Amino acid sequence: MYSNATVFRRAMNLYRPFLGAGIQISHVSKDFREIDVVLKKLPGNGNAFGTHFGGSLYAMVDPFYVLMFVAVLGEGYLVWDKAARIEFVRPGKGTVSAKFRLSEADIAAAREATASGAKYLPLFQVEVLDAKGELVAKVEKELYIRRKPERKAKPAA
Repeated sequence: MYSNATVFRRAMNLYRPFLGAGIQISHVSKDFREIDVVLKKLPGNGNAFGTHFGGSLYAMVDPFYVLMFVAVLGEGYLVWDKAARIEFVRPGKGTVSAKFRLSEADIAAAREATASGAKYLPLFQVEVLDAKGELVAKVEKELYIRRKPERKAKPAA
């Protein structure tokens, strides 16, 4: 799935929790360093006040930095979410969006920090914006990144 950005985007857009919430991945760069996500306001996916559920706003940003690092670093790394914090700034109405970006410096820092087998706990921020470009929510994600331990060959019997 991580070898083709188009296949990845299409598969993620069929992910049932995203479908039900109105979450759609609109763009994935070929190198997986850029992902854009939108959350559309649809009948049945809002709260009692006619705005987006806070959980839907978080769900639209939840997995993407982890998935991007998995795609970029490859199978030799463990990548997990460690912690997250969301600050709701204003009610989300209509379509809202978030953009995820990994720089060469982000990737190099992860490789360098984990080269000895140590864990690396980078922080990333992402903003959820409405159609007018106004801030709806700020999310901070802390990741856990570590190289997978080398498997030792079994001794011959």
